[in-house]
Amino acid sequence: MSATRNHDLEFQDNRERRYQYDFDGIVRAHLLRRLEPRFKTDGATLELGAYKGDMTEQLLDYFGQLDVIEGSPILADEIRARFGDRVQVTTGLFEDATPSKPYDNIFLVHTLEHLDDPVPVLTRIGTWLERDGLLFVAVPNANALSRQIAVHMGLIEHNSAVTPGEFEHGHRRTYSLDTVLAEVRAAGLRVVDFGGVIVKPLANFQFDRALAEGIVSKEYVEGCDSLAMVYPDFASTVFVVCSGTER
Repeated sequence: MSATRNHDLEFQDNRERRYQYDFDGIVRAHLLRRLEPRFKTDGATLELGAYKGDMTEQLLDYFGQLDVIEGSPILADEIRARFGDRVQVTTGLFEDATPSKPYDNIFLVHTLEHLDDPVPVLTRIGTWLERDGLLFVAVPNANALSRQIAVHMGLIEHNSAVTPGEFEHGHRRTYSLDTVLAEVRAAGLRVVDFGGVIVKPLANFQFDRALAEGIVSKEYVEGCDSLAMVYPDFASTVFVVCSGTER
């Protein structure tokens, strides 16, 4: 990430969009459920970029202790206050971080799209893994149905465009499954698995409203998630599971 960026401003809501929606928590829960069989629950675990700790809390359901690297000093302090000794927080950029131990599980969830130069960072992160450790990468999907609909409505120029509101929130690119796979491979990491989570016909704010009003049920969301296993390219989020540098 560039030293000229202010990470304490990028997480603020703006006129175009909120930084986080309730639907994001649902996506993360389904993502972790999908990835759980690959977790080493008794191993050292690192979360890269934690916002206010909502995913941190979800991860603590699987792992008893967690390390976090967070670029925003304000958010890092919030996480320390929220979790105390259960989470060890380092404030700083991934480019500068030098973890003191290797990790069995590293999570880079809805964070890769924020990086100015992602491939060297992915290569660096790969060196932090234990020999049999795994890196879990997840990103918002450029080809999500809701985004394609927005393109045809004239709201977004093209699927992979970065909107002004997204840019204010620190996004520097919008990935599809093929482009995130390409960057992981360019970083020298080995792809173990990939897929999508929750086919998303509605924008996040529409999902929030539909869930709140009972228009969309938990069962409907489960159906959308099952469909994402058939059509990952239309999912809300796409993920890649990878191991360290090719051996």
